[in-house]
Amino acid sequence: MNTAALLIYLSVMALTPGPNNLILAASGLNHGFGRTLPALLGISTGIALQAAIIILFMSELAPLLSGLKPALTLAGCGYLLYLAWQMKQAGALGSQDDEVKPMSFMGGIWFQWLNPKTWMMSLNMGMVFLPQDMPAGQAAVLFFSLVFITMMPCISVWAGAGVALQRLLNTPRRMAWFNSAMATTLAGTALWLLLDNLSASHLAALPFSA
Repeated sequence: MNTAALLIYLSVMALTPGPNNLILAASGLNHGFGRTLPALLGISTGIALQAAIIILFMSELAPLLSGLKPALTLAGCGYLLYLAWQMKQAGALGSQDDEVKPMSFMGGIWFQWLNPKTWMMSLNMGMVFLPQDMPAGQAAVLFFSLVFITMMPCISVWAGAGVALQRLLNTPRRMAWFNSAMATTLAGTALWLLLDNLSASHLAALPFSA
């Protein structure tokens, strides 16, 4: 297995904008790094766990996931829109800090099963980086470890960036504008993923598609 290439791939995927990172940046700004830590651990664990399970049952899951993809896409994008609405509520002027809670450890784990970006990343790892001659159990443990130790520091950067913005966005109005912008971006990401997946499904159904 090309471990170096896998780590580079994971780092790029972890550092680029996506639903997890938008949520962590907003949480770091609104709740601080300490209260965001359970979400950081949950997201890192959830991504690693999903990758390990997909690696472990790659041959059995591939046909099933192909049939479930439309439903998973709808559920995932719907949940992203819900999170965007929560983020917008957190930014409403006059809202109280305890009205909108930061994502929990278990919330971070479960969210990965509805996150289209995580599904794409986990499936790509199985198809591109999994050695054919490696036992499935050994591969699952190895991928879990590599994904977790790479994801945790990379996504922490986004939570830290949110904390760093606290000094700049030090008024309720500025906080409201930031949270509204992040909520709009997250909602736009959900709609883009939905349209992209629907377009891909329609193209795949055409008679001349390969």
